[in-house]
Amino acid sequence: MTLTRRSLLASTPLFLTGCLAHRALPPVSVGRPPVDPGTLAMYAALDDEPFPVPAVDLSEIDARFLRREVAYATPEPPGTIVVDPAARFTYLVREGGRAIRYGVGVGKVEAFNFRGDAVIARKAEWPRWTPTPAMIRREPERYGPVAGGLPGGPGNPLGPRALYLYRNGQDTLYRLHGTTEPGTIGTMVSSGCVRLLNQDIIDLYRRVPVGARAVVLPVS
Repeated sequence: MTLTRRSLLASTPLFLTGCLAHRALPPVSVGRPPVDPGTLAMYAALDDEPFPVPAVDLSEIDARFLRREVAYATPEPPGTIVVDPAARFTYLVREGGRAIRYGVGVGKVEAFNFRGDAVIARKAEWPRWTPTPAMIRREPERYGPVAGGLPGGPGNPLGPRALYLYRNGQDTLYRLHGTTEPGTIGTMVSSGCVRLLNQDIIDLYRRVPVGARAVVLPVS
């Protein structure tokens, strides 16, 4: 069969596919619906914090995981935080069968996820972060250099707020906190803590008092 100039040009993209693996390609529009102004405002940059809280790039986030009020049937009383790792949602139970729902990132493997009842015994703004001994043992090259902890600030993986889960008066070492990686919301990614978008953890933080009950559902 004769390979004409036209057929060669038509097939060229197939030949070059491997070569383009490391080149930046123009974004492809997938027909994502426009974001409403209320949602844009909800995830806008915050200028009243000690450190910058940038706006969330909503193109990185599946719309399912954006904050919203939803119908939610649960036996838990209003004011309870319910974490559903399997669905990647955290709920703040409200009156009348309603809840505020937040998208979250959870433990990268099921064994990392806390399960059961806890109490929010401590809250912190721009908290200090220290990797747990288990994290250091699992990934010494990553966490060993920061074993002494990091002060609060833009590079701190806990973000601008943290809610600390205690059980029987003891720190479980699990937290609900912000994130430096907003694109990971809706995934299994953490070492067990529950991460929220920074604007969402700030919203949850102001709604939840110390002493609030938290329930983390099993993954399966």
